[in-house]
Amino acid sequence: MRSHLRSHAPRGHPRPRRPAALTGGAVTLIAALLATGCDASPSAEASADGAEFSSVRFTLGSRGTIEISGGSRTAVRAAGAYPVTAGRAHRFARPADQLLVVLRHWPQAGPDRASRGRTPRLIPPPEGAAVETGFLVDTPNRVLADLDGHPLQWVDRDTIRVDTTNTAAGDLVRLTLSGPHGGRPGHTTTRSADRTCAHVDNGINRQVLLPEVETGTPVVDARAKLRRLCLDLQYASRPGGARPGTVRQVLIPLAGRWTASAELPPLDAAALPGRAPGDRAPVDPSRPATVVVTR
Repeated sequence: MRSHLRSHAPRGHPRPRRPAALTGGAVTLIAALLATGCDASPSAEASADGAEFSSVRFTLGSRGTIEISGGSRTAVRAAGAYPVTAGRAHRFARPADQLLVVLRHWPQAGPDRASRGRTPRLIPPPEGAAVETGFLVDTPNRVLADLDGHPLQWVDRDTIRVDTTNTAAGDLVRLTLSGPHGGRPGHTTTRSADRTCAHVDNGINRQVLLPEVETGTPVVDARAKLRRLCLDLQYASRPGGARPGTVRQVLIPLAGRWTASAELPPLDAAALPGRAPGDRAPVDPSRPATVVVTR
């Protein structure tokens, strides 16, 4: 499915802003998603047939395409698409009984460019804005999220973010939610960080002590260390650099200048490994930290 999403120039304000919703492009995207099975009222259909949540897959193309498939795709409804500048996260509204999936991607190239036979470039200029597209998933059970076939975390009425803005041309990234998994031992979801971080203002930069995260670290261990820093997290997937399914790299957003380059320079993010554990760094909490998983 294809859509045209307009980007907005960055505003340069130090505090995160709620960008205006995309209008024409977002309508096109959401209409296309609903045509593939994202019903506007999934709860009614799910309760009517008594079906349990089984699985749903989000497949993202490198040029902004999103496809939704799986037996429980009717449990998914679109939550909007918004431009995000300087790597900042859009604050989607999430009902307490819903799971929120946020997919960060570049806008789709316009039809006028395609009609002239020109190939749209993968990475827009630094002043361009990426897009965050959100989906609400109606499931009362905890589900297992995996990225390109590798487990990430157990999710229970929470938010999970995936960033595809650094994928190669023609690449596909797949986020799969499967369930229900109930409360089997070892399948708990930890929310202690939510209470610990309740006092943190995401509009104010702050100093943190960088944790130790080596290449090949299990995703669950890296996630726990980053959540203790009260940072929002997003996942990315890239080939090589570590054993598949483990952490290849962690990028912690630093306060200051931002560029939309494929490889973030040290002024933009603290790369782990690469920075000494225990170093103090000024972080911008309005920008999620990225856990890069080896596929």
